[in-house]
Amino acid sequence: MQVPPPIVRIRDVSKAYKRGTQILPVLQNITLDIAEGEFMTLMGPSGSGKSTLLNLIAGIDKADRGTITIGGTDITTLSETELAAWRSTSIGFIFQFYNLIPVLNALENVELPLLLTGLSRKERRQHAEMALQVVNLPDRMDHYPSELSGGQQQRVAIARAFVTDPLMLVADEPTGDLDRVSAKDILDLMCRLNAELGKTIIMVTHDPRAAERAHVIRNLDKGVLDNVSDQAPL
Repeated sequence: MQVPPPIVRIRDVSKAYKRGTQILPVLQNITLDIAEGEFMTLMGPSGSGKSTLLNLIAGIDKADRGTITIGGTDITTLSETELAAWRSTSIGFIFQFYNLIPVLNALENVELPLLLTGLSRKERRQHAEMALQVVNLPDRMDHYPSELSGGQQQRVAIARAFVTDPLMLVADEPTGDLDRVSAKDILDLMCRLNAELGKTIIMVTHDPRAAERAHVIRNLDKGVLDNVSDQAPL
């Protein structure tokens, strides 16, 4: 049986930042494949380049060298305008601190990415309501972020991330601001999205317990991918 091409294909990617006259290398010659439907964790010490690699995959930042192909699109060749359009349909973001709009209720926060689509107002509302049902918050649709717990806010943020049915979800320390019980609930939800909806998920975390929920753990050390650990999903 023919093996399908990876949804993420990274070849010889390097990235450095300038600090005054200094050039600080962050990623060095990264080559990586991620299969469609995979749940992968990036781990490593602070400053190892985890978030930088995640931002390159998500099209938030650009590599200095190499190619990044997502779902058949070489995003290293896209202009800033093209990248913005690509991100709006291809990537769902999950942040450590939720990034919800305080003056919008849960339903309105989830609906935000749909404003860039051609859906009618009624269709946008239906999609947002369905997403909130998936994350078990149908009774919190009219609540504002200040009226929600941290775990509930993160569930709203996850609903917002997948409401457009993106190619994949990228999560930067999604449990880093949560207590242990809330963190477990969020990881359970992400595993459900991966197993039941087939969502490809790439997660950066410092937490070994969170990392263990993934299928594959990749370790970054000083900008270099040093090994791979495959494991059965929990």
